[in-house]
Amino acid sequence: MAAALRAAKRALRGELRQRLRALGPAEKQRQSRLLGLKVIGHPKYQESKRIAIFLSMPDEVQTEEIIKDIFKQGKECFIPRYKPQSNHMDMLKLSSAEDISSLALTSWNILQPGDDDSTREEALAGGGLDLIFMPGLGFDKKGNRLGRGKGYYDTYLERCMKHPSGKPYTIALAFREQICESVPVTENDVPIDEILYEDC
Repeated sequence: MAAALRAAKRALRGELRQRLRALGPAEKQRQSRLLGLKVIGHPKYQESKRIAIFLSMPDEVQTEEIIKDIFKQGKECFIPRYKPQSNHMDMLKLSSAEDISSLALTSWNILQPGDDDSTREEALAGGGLDLIFMPGLGFDKKGNRLGRGKGYYDTYLERCMKHPSGKPYTIALAFREQICESVPVTENDVPIDEILYEDC
């Protein structure tokens, strides 16, 4: 059973990577801009004060404009720091949108605070989070998410559930090409509260 599930996930990841490779930069830009406007008008976003968001890789919805808006609205912004060779991730505070340019590039080509950067607040060491924007490779309309296979976000959400402020609301940002009929899941996969994409 577990082997069949792993194989199904692997096959779907391959198919989704192919779909994303076929998406041109202009189309990614167009859908990202549209989703940025959806986010800024979203009631959950408007009422949230402490927000975690990913710094996009080339095959993900671009989050730069949303990050700028978080600061414009006077909200607090947290970004992931992944620990390689583990499934541990922290959400560390950004001081401004410009702060991103001071971050180090990891071997995965992701910008994140360095391991020696101990000055930043970790969200769960403080007041927790109100909202997390989730990346992923694929999603279905029931809120199931297919990540890249490391389990960082599922593990982090488990930690959030133990925090006094409880589990934050989760919104996935997806290109419409990432919406699947159904995503294979295990009991460790935490469903997402809402998925934003062009046609929803």
